Amino acid sequence: MGYIEPAPLKDEKNPFEAMMSRFHIASQILGIDDEVYNVLKSPAKQVIVSLPITMDDGSIRVFDGYRVIHSNILGPSKGGIRFDPGVNIDEVKALAAWMTWKCAVVDIPYGGAKGGIQCNPREMSSGEIERLMRAYTLSMVEIFGPDRDIPAPDMGTGPKEMAWLMDEYSRTQGMTINSVVTGKPLVLGGSLGRTEATGRGVMVSALAAMEKLKINPYKATCAVQGFGNVGSFAALLLAERGVKVVAISDLSGAYHNANGIDIQAAIEYRNSNNGTLTGFPGAEMIGGDEILSLEVDVLVPAATEDVITSQNVESIKAKLIVEGANGPTSAKADNVINDKGIMVAPDILANAGGVTVSYFEWVQNRLGYKWTGERVNRRSDRIMKDAFDNVYNTSKEYNVSMRIAAYIVAIDKVAKTYKYRGGY
Repeated sequence: MGYIEPAPLKDEKNPFEAMMSRFHIASQILGIDDEVYNVLKSPAKQVIVSLPITMDDGSIRVFDGYRVIHSNILGPSKGGIRFDPGVNIDEVKALAAWMTWKCAVVDIPYGGAKGGIQCNPREMSSGEIERLMRAYTLSMVEIFGPDRDIPAPDMGTGPKEMAWLMDEYSRTQGMTINSVVTGKPLVLGGSLGRTEATGRGVMVSALAAMEKLKINPYKATCAVQGFGNVGSFAALLLAERGVKVVAISDLSGAYHNANGIDIQAAIEYRNSNNGTLTGFPGAEMIGGDEILSLEVDVLVPAATEDVITSQNVESIKAKLIVEGANGPTSAKADNVINDKGIMVAPDILANAGGVTVSYFEWVQNRLGYKWTGERVNRRSDRIMKDAFDNVYNTSKEYNVSMRIAAYIVAIDKVAKTYKYRGGY
């Protein structure tokens, strides 16, 4: 199952504008000059392609494909490819920028990118998806490259699609180049620990934040909104460390058990039930939105963007929010959360475990040497903990929220690198 960064809801700001509002605040605090500000706010490259595909019934359909490279100042750009009906250029631009800041926060030598194709993979056969991915790869053959732009899975894609991408790209180069993409199957150079990496990073961030707030994990309760790859692993790993997960949710609704949910049983039920929690017997079903307002210590929004908005933020009772999804909190809701004294481990920090282990996969591919799962987890945990401490200390230094502190850390790193490289 691939790392999922879902498409935004449309009830608040354009996702690119929401990202820019935080970028602007952090840039003002840092005193970034106009040259650097204007370079960093604008994507370095935007590519839009039309992809004619022969469908199984013999008809030809044309799909819109996108790739946005926000920055390559720190190194080759990095970011997933999503297959989803809601893909659009503003969403891809926002996600590409988020990837730049995410890589900078965890001190990985990548810039940010994101790609997508406007399609519904649930209504397509495996053969149609393969032809679409191979066509997309051919259209991006001058963009992709181990030292230029390194894609990965995202919503609607996974290891199988990355294998097709690697194969098609390798054919154009006349040799096998597995370092062109991450999130591959293990037999093609994928990394141990990649599947659970994002959820693991959420767990590390949550425990680090709980330590700062003096919340005992063994006495803490948690609600996890979203039970896909990120949410389910975050819930499982938090539960293994003593946190009582009392609520989980997916598209079928939310499920609550005050005595704690058996997360392993929930995962097994979902996997045997067409990927849904519908009818899950280990908890009582509640309204989908109720999960956000439960009396819990920790809330993990790991489903879609803009689920915490100006309309519902007042009802949140958690002491800590750890963002597993990208952009789950709208810009309008930030001030209310800060006024309520709720700590937020922001998306560009908390869910950076996925890109961290993607970086490890790329390194292993370049070395031609595989690491053990234990080494991957140990190094990933250290990077995530160091990044959390850096952001936390920055928030205290500048007396700002953790979110703005994360942007300060990221923008400062990219801006300084830009200056050292000589700018334009």
